[in-house]
Amino acid sequence: MAAHQADAKRMLDDRGYTGTLIRGQNPALLFEKAVRDRITESYYWKEQCFGLNAATLCDRAVELTFIGGTYGVAQKPTPFLCLAFKMLQLTPDKEVVEAYLNWGSEVFDRKAEDDAEGDGLEQLDGGEVDHARRQKTIRAEFKYLRALAAFYIRLTWEPVDIFKTLEPLLEDRSRLRQRKRDGVDLTFMDEFIDRLLTRDRVCATTLWKLPDRGMLQDLDMLEEYVSPLGEELEELDRDEEGEGGDSDVEEVQNGRSSSDDGELANGNGHASDSSESSHSDGSG
Repeated sequence: MAAHQADAKRMLDDRGYTGTLIRGQNPALLFEKAVRDRITESYYWKEQCFGLNAATLCDRAVELTFIGGTYGVAQKPTPFLCLAFKMLQLTPDKEVVEAYLNWGSEVFDRKAEDDAEGDGLEQLDGGEVDHARRQKTIRAEFKYLRALAAFYIRLTWEPVDIFKTLEPLLEDRSRLRQRKRDGVDLTFMDEFIDRLLTRDRVCATTLWKLPDRGMLQDLDMLEEYVSPLGEELEELDRDEEGEGGDSDVEEVQNGRSSSDDGELANGNGHASDSSESSHSDGSG
């Protein structure tokens, strides 16, 4: 325990640090000092993060049951945050991080190939439904590993790579549990990715500010983002326009009917006035 803690402290010492630099500094310093101290003093860090490498860290990440930063009155770090800090210590290659991000899909593809070589996949509707269900189940097993990889990418990668890699996950509707200071909430993968791309602080960690996406598009570094909800949003706009047009027609019709009633009322009034006047003349 003491040796492991000393190793963590040595990693945070810039004197003689010869490891990988991220934006010109020790990657571990991307976490605030108070958070770093809580992580290195936590039981999970000392017990579960000792001796981890890029391969065994994957096993720990699959065991996660929620995301989050710190929780409770004592502001204890979550296992998710401890593993993110361990990744900063390991600084895995880009290919390894991408493997974390796509782990569920790769595992399913291998299983699908094995099934195809064996009994073969059914091409009927029932087989396609079962195929999609199995894929969803396998991806769900690795959803916290994907979330961890996405968080690490947002911390360490360059802006263009961040947008290109994380934006496809905006279509991922996997459910995630998020540990907060006073409890656990339910969120979704696409919401978590959206926070990573739009906010400056996520999971008790201050993120470096991303440049505006529109500016990167103007520099031809990124293509225009097409939302997967684009068609649905267009349909909603058309429906709203249609409802607005119908309401305008109803208002016009109501206006005409009210004006007709007014004219009728005025006509009756004039008629009564004229009859009253003629009656008075006759009596006179």
